[in-house]
Amino acid sequence: MMIWYGIKILSRLFAPYFMRFVAKKAEQKFGQQQNRQQPQQKEGETTVDKAPEQTKTSNKNVGEYVDYEEID
Repeated sequence: MMIWYGIKILSRLFAPYFMRFVAKKAEQKFGQQQNRQQPQQKEGETTVDKAPEQTKTSNKNVGEYVDYEEID
């Protein structure tokens, strides 16, 4: 019983420090991931990413599309 109360008191004392440590580690990992994803650029530099040209091909085996009108 005394051990339980001792653990309870110690956890209340050290929990804020432990949570701060965990939050700091998570923030560091997040920052590292952000740095890896975004290439470093000088301030004011402009880059233009062009989308690759897509050629649209139709499948000749599908058939022909026919418009229709609904009759009341």
